[in-house]
Amino acid sequence: MAGDDCIFCRIVSGEVPSDTILTTDHVVAFRDLHPQAPVHVLVIPRRHVDNAAALSAEDGEMLADLFMAARKVAEAEDIAERGYRLVFNVGDEGGNTVPHLHLHVVGGRQMGWPPG
Repeated sequence: MAGDDCIFCRIVSGEVPSDTILTTDHVVAFRDLHPQAPVHVLVIPRRHVDNAAALSAEDGEMLADLFMAARKVAEAEDIAERGYRLVFNVGDEGGNTVPHLHLHVVGGRQMGWPPG
């Protein structure tokens, strides 16, 4: 579903605007349109990958970039010290509504368990 059919690919290309807070050579981070907490940022790879189940051993560097960007987001949003949640959703029952790998950075309030 890469390219014209993928909203996140369109955000990466600049075709669709977003509230972007961080960009690197490999990732883009932007605010979620339907936040579940005061801070809810999505970190996505510029390269289209359907979801975490589609990753391979060759994706290690890209995953490291996602996690490094998530840490930078947490620091920039002033939640790094208090704590935050990182979430990958996979498949329909996992709540994956956009088929492009994305890491949720969620925080700014006390997070309960189970999530919801």
